[in-house]
Amino acid sequence: MLVESDLDQLKEVYRDAVITQAKPLYSSAQIGAWSNHAHRSHFLAKALIRGYGLASCNPTDAGVVEAFGLLDPIERLSLLYCRGRSCRQGRSGSILVGLENHALQQGCQLLHTEASQLSKPLLLRMGWQIDHEERVIFAGEAFLRWRMIKSLNQPI
Repeated sequence: MLVESDLDQLKEVYRDAVITQAKPLYSSAQIGAWSNHAHRSHFLAKALIRGYGLASCNPTDAGVVEAFGLLDPIERLSLLYCRGRSCRQGRSGSILVGLENHALQQGCQLLHTEASQLSKPLLLRMGWQIDHEERVIFAGEAFLRWRMIKSLNQPI
């Protein structure tokens, strides 16, 4: 489970994930705005304090976070990020299953999120459904994203 002292590492994972994985999908301006958002605002600290988070750590150094996910509030997948060097290893999927199980144990029947082009394919594979597409201004740049939902009554 994530704690407040993990904040600096989470900011670094967030930034690394965007910089290393978003280039084929987003403009340089979008990547710049998005990758610096965690360092420029307090949203991540607030989500960490209020929410419930899980991490996947480096197998050779358990103190190094490679991926993380946060529920904030309990029915919303707020964040799911993985360092580029650790993507495609099942980390985000494992974190997602853990978060879904935790939400279900807390009595949550339906999760929702706002998915990026990076997270949408994983969420679809994990049984999430697109509710609708939207265009938003995030960190001063326009982004396309998807509102997604998942019923926790179905098998994970």
